[in-house]
Amino acid sequence: MTEQTIFAGEQIKELIPQRSPILMVDKIYNVTADEADSELTLSEDNLFLSDKKFTEPGLIEHIAQSASAFAGFTARMEGKSAPLGYIGEIKKFNLVSLPEAGDTLCTHIRIMSVVGSVSLLTAETKVNGSTVCTTNMKIAIEE
Repeated sequence: MTEQTIFAGEQIKELIPQRSPILMVDKIYNVTADEADSELTLSEDNLFLSDKKFTEPGLIEHIAQSASAFAGFTARMEGKSAPLGYIGEIKKFNLVSLPEAGDTLCTHIRIMSVVGSVSLLTAETKVNGSTVCTTNMKIAIEE
């Protein structure tokens, strides 16, 4: 699959409300109606690093922000402002390994269903093609 960068660097701030030092998405690409890919390269000063390893809360925040960037992109395509979203539930979080400083997280988000303002998604995060975690998450979007 050819990677098509949609938003990267400073442009990502048009899609999500987070700012440095809590910004956990560098770019979003390969966006379709119900799927998107995102990336984050882990800098040495990332808040979620402990002993040069990225922690579980960091992975969850990265996935949530990836979903937020996806929702922001979708809203922009509909001529709306990027919405605020909140984690409603995390299920089946499966940690395989913790990424390290310098690694690039590649996360695939897939929206499974939308009921009202709540989206159910699955996510898989990889580093160098190897899965580091998977999860299901409910995200509530503020109207």
